[in-house]
Amino acid sequence: MQRVHHNLGLQLSGVTKTYASGIKALDEVDLTIGSGMYGLLGPNGAGKSTLMRTLATLQKPDAGTITLDGIDILAEPDQHRQNLGYLPQTIGAYPRISARDLLHRFIWLKGFSSAKERGQEADCLLEKVNLRDVAERPVATYSGGMLRRFGIALALIGAPRLVIVDEPTAGLDPEERNRFHRVLADVANQSIVLLSTHIVEDVENLCRELAIIQNGKIIATGATKDLIAEWQGRLWTKVIAHGDRVPDGSLHLSACPDGTRMVLECKVDPGEGFGPHSPTLEDVYYLALRAADKGVRA
Repeated sequence: MQRVHHNLGLQLSGVTKTYASGIKALDEVDLTIGSGMYGLLGPNGAGKSTLMRTLATLQKPDAGTITLDGIDILAEPDQHRQNLGYLPQTIGAYPRISARDLLHRFIWLKGFSSAKERGQEADCLLEKVNLRDVAERPVATYSGGMLRRFGIALALIGAPRLVIVDEPTAGLDPEERNRFHRVLADVANQSIVLLSTHIVEDVENLCRELAIIQNGKIIATGATKDLIAEWQGRLWTKVIAHGDRVPDGSLHLSACPDGTRMVLECKVDPGEGFGPHSPTLEDVYYLALRAADKGVRA
């Protein structure tokens, strides 16, 4: 039976976490996240995994509130876990246990007492992530992409309201990455899916809305297309030939066959061989990081 929700979504207010080492991993994080796919983008060490672990109730924040559809998940963690699916960065695999048997065990842990219901849930999930034909193989023999898809099957047990995926496509080849994207997009039709990654392309391809995090602070939020459109007409590019000096002031640099491609932010045409550059989410990302370094919120 499909759950009915009132579009309250996930609400975070003032969420702060400082570790014993003195590192402030989260610094008064405020976010409002509705149904569908939401991207959390930031460099390694920015606080993404700390936030994911906090939302999964694997650790408590020092301050702040978190609610899901009006329910305080910090006060009601057991109830929250019934509505949660979590795919961490790494998944362990028992050497000789088949995917189907391992999935059955997790389905039982989620509260499915009937063997018939467990079988039906397992078949449905294996079909959804396209692993039904290899379900009798030990999970330890799976490729990286297959293992990530199996992780999604585990995360989807019981049709959770919130699904958290942490760096899901790191190390996957393009085919597996595209297949994994399709699975996530399908899941997002029925749940809140929070995609945490440092891979800009994943967020640009999948997420209508996103937040950018750096040093534990949210430095930019909004609709992906709006954040990109804001910089239309303000970015410029040219290729610097191999061996030539790269001018100062670039937003970011990338290698290309003819040398180094330079992107520059300027309100007017800078001349000197620059041409218009259509903004991308990668540009928005670098602009937000640069603004944060200067102490200005993007």
